[in-house]
Amino acid sequence: MNYCSSCGEKVSFVVPDGDNRLRYVCTSCQTIHYQNPKIVTGCIAQWQDKILLCKRAIEPKHGLWTLPAGFMENEETNMQGAARETAEEANAQIENMRLFCVFSIAHINQLYTMYRGDLVDGQASPGEESLDVALVTEHEIPWQNIAFHVINETLKRYYQDKKQGEFKIHYGDIIKQSNDSYIVNYF
Repeated sequence: MNYCSSCGEKVSFVVPDGDNRLRYVCTSCQTIHYQNPKIVTGCIAQWQDKILLCKRAIEPKHGLWTLPAGFMENEETNMQGAARETAEEANAQIENMRLFCVFSIAHINQLYTMYRGDLVDGQASPGEESLDVALVTEHEIPWQNIAFHVINETLKRYYQDKKQGEFKIHYGDIIKQSNDSYIVNYF
C-alpha cells in the first residue's frame, strides 16, 4: 500500500501508538489501514452418493478441480456466501446446509468455512468461473488434480465421516512447510 484510501496521501508502515503490529498509517490524516484475513466459504453439494466438483476457469489453479467456494462479500452471512458461490460457480442451488469444517490457513491469511448441503434436483452447470462441473463418487475424484490442499483435507474428512455414518464439524490449522508440504493440526 502506498497511498491512503481516505485522503490520498502517502502511508508509512509503522507500529501505531497502542498497537503491537506493523500497519499502514497515513502520514497526513493518521488513518490506520488494517489488513485482516479473508474469509473463504463454500459447499460440499451432495446428490445421492455423489458430490459436486467444479473445474476452475480462473487463476489460481486454472483447469484444476475444486469444491464451489470463494470469498465472502460484505453484507452477507457466511452461509449465504457459500450458497452464492455454489450458484455462481455451478449454477446450482443448495438446501439443508450445515457447517462441516473450518480451517485457518495463516500463511495466506485465509479462513476457510465449508458447509455440507443437498444439491437441489441434482442440477448443475458451469458458471463463469468454471470450465466444467461434475457429480462424482469418491472413487471418481481426480485427487491428483485437486486445486487446493484445503479442498483435499475437506474431502478426506467428508469421506471419513461418511464411512463412519456420522458427520462432525472439523476445526484445524493448515500449516505450510518449507518444501511445499503441509501439516494439518485438528482440534
